[in-house]
Amino acid sequence: LFIFFSVFNRKTGEPPLINGWIPYLGKALIFRKDAYKFLLDQQKKFGDIFTVHIAGRYITFIMDPFQYVYVIRNSKQLEFHEFANKMASKTFDYPALSKGKFPELKENLHRIYQYLQGKPLDIISDHMMKNLQDIFEWKCSQATDWETEKMYKFCCSVMFEASFVTLYGRVPAADGHKVISEIRDKFIKFDASFPYLAANIPIELLGATKKVRKELIHHFLLQNMTKWLGGSKVVQARQDIFEKYELLGDYDKAAHHFAFLWASVGNTIPATFWAMYYLLRHPEALAAVRDEIDHLLQSTGQKRGPTYNIHLTREQLDNLVYLESALNESLRMCSSSMNIRISQEDFVLKLEGNQEVVLRKGDWIALYPQILHMDPEVYEDPKEYKFDRYIENGKKKTTFYKAGRKLKYFLMPFGSGISMCPGRFLAMNEMKMFLFILLSHFDVELAENKAVRLDNSRMGLGILLPDVDIAFRYKLRS
Repeated sequence: LFIFFSVFNRKTGEPPLINGWIPYLGKALIFRKDAYKFLLDQQKKFGDIFTVHIAGRYITFIMDPFQYVYVIRNSKQLEFHEFANKMASKTFDYPALSKGKFPELKENLHRIYQYLQGKPLDIISDHMMKNLQDIFEWKCSQATDWETEKMYKFCCSVMFEASFVTLYGRVPAADGHKVISEIRDKFIKFDASFPYLAANIPIELLGATKKVRKELIHHFLLQNMTKWLGGSKVVQARQDIFEKYELLGDYDKAAHHFAFLWASVGNTIPATFWAMYYLLRHPEALAAVRDEIDHLLQSTGQKRGPTYNIHLTREQLDNLVYLESALNESLRMCSSSMNIRISQEDFVLKLEGNQEVVLRKGDWIALYPQILHMDPEVYEDPKEYKFDRYIENGKKKTTFYKAGRKLKYFLMPFGSGISMCPGRFLAMNEMKMFLFILLSHFDVELAENKAVRLDNSRMGLGILLPDVDIAFRYKLRS
C-alpha cells in the first residue's frame, strides 16, 4: 500500500496536485477523517497553494489568510451561488432555481434577507427574546429545585422552539409544545444525515431519511402554515414570492420553507451548545459574563426572574463585550466551514506578491478558516478557551496580526464575501439572548466531569457537533 502525489498533466502555473491512489475517491477518506490535520500536512509539504483530488473534484486550497481577499473579491469569475443552489435543491428536495424555469426567483429570495438587517432585525429579535422568555418561563414552572438535563438536548429544545415560533408562528393547539417537539425530533433525524447528503450520497442509501424529509416538508404545506399564528415578515415575504411562480408546486414551496428552517437552526443550535459548555467549564468566564448581564439589568432598572419581561435594544446587546467575546471564542473553536468558489472559466487568479494560480473552468477554490482560527501566530495558545480574547482595554478587539501584519480576516464562522451567511446578525442575537436569559434567571453548573470533544463528521460544513452530550443542572437564582 502506498500513496503517491501526482503532478501529471499540470499546466504551467497550476498548483501541485495531490491525487491519492484510490480511483475517483482520491484523498476523500483521509480528508473526511480529519481535514484540519490533512491540510496542515499538505501545507508543510507543498506551501500555501495546492490542489487536492477529493471524490472526483479538484479543489485548490488557498492557505495564506492574506490571500483570502483576492479570492473573495473575484466574485464574477469565482462563483458560489450556483454550487449552493444545486446542493440545497438536492438536499431539501426542491427543483433547481434555473433562470429559464424560475426567472429572478434566486434574486427575489436574496432580496428578502433585508428583513434580517437594520430595523426589521430589531423587530424579529424582539419577538425571539419574548419567545425565549416564554419557553424559559415554562421550563421554570417545572424547576422548583435543581433540575438536571442533557445540555445539547436542552439547547436544541429551547432554540428550536424559539426559532420556529419566531419565524413561522405559534401552533394554536393546546399541545403546541408537543407538536413542535415532534417536528424537532424529525428534524434531528434528518440533520444526522445532512453530512452524507452534502457529500452527494443518494438519499435512498440513508435508511429512513427520505421518509423523514417528506414528513418534515409536509408540515410546511400551505394548509398547515396558514394555521400558525404570528409568523415573521421574512417568511411571509418568501411565501408571497413563491405564489408568483406557477411552476412551483405546493410540495416545492414547502421544501423551500423547510430548507429555510434548517438554515436558521442547523448551525445555531450546536453553536449555542458550545457557547454554554465553555462558559460552564470556565468559572471565571461565567462570573464575568454574569456580572456584565446583572450590571446591565441594574443600570436599566429591569428585574431578573421568569415573571419579569426583559427588553434589550440592539445597542445594549452589542455593548455586552464579555458575552460577545465569549461567544466569538467558542465560534472560533467549534466552526469548521469551507468557503467554496467555482471557477466559471479558464482563469488566472492574481494574488499578492506577483503570485498567480492558473485555474480551469469548473475547478473549485477553497478557503478553510479553521486553519486560521487555530493558527498560534494569530491566536496565542489556540487550543485554549480564553473568554476575553476579543477584548482590549474594555472594548471589542478587532485587530489581529500574523507575521507582524494586520489581518483583514481573523474570525470567519459565517463564511465570507458572497457566501457569507445572511442570517448571521440574527444568529448572533439569538445566541446572546439565550445566554442572557439563562444566566440572569438560573444558577447553572455541570453535573458531570467529562470532556466533550468536537465530532469531525461535519468538517467543512459549519459548526461541529459535540461527540457526546453532557449533563448539567439548573435552578432559579435566589
